[in-house]
Amino acid sequence: MWRTDRAMKELSVQELKLWQQQEKPFCLLDVREEHEREAAHMGGEWIPMGEVLRHSAQLPADRPVVVYCRKGVRSAIVIQRLEKKYDMHNLYNLQGGLTAWQAMERQEEDPQAR
Repeated sequence: MWRTDRAMKELSVQELKLWQQQEKPFCLLDVREEHEREAAHMGGEWIPMGEVLRHSAQLPADRPVVVYCRKGVRSAIVIQRLEKKYDMHNLYNLQGGLTAWQAMERQEEDPQAR
């Protein structure tokens, strides 16, 4: 596993929702595979995990980049690789990924649901 000197920055789904409500400028990056994105996504840019390093120049350096996958594992690996190879420090891992986002949305729709 890749190691960095700094702790990885993470963002909860509630914090991401707040960023959206506040219209904070950021880039949302989905690193899942095409079939996963076709099934469900949160919007934003899409670069599959295996292609992110080749397309790193497409990622903005002037605002936060929130990286997500299904549960937050692949996105953490992508962030570690980008930080190590390109010294990028504007990357945030979405805690729990799309799964946590969908759970939050279900909870907002039906607060009684668990």
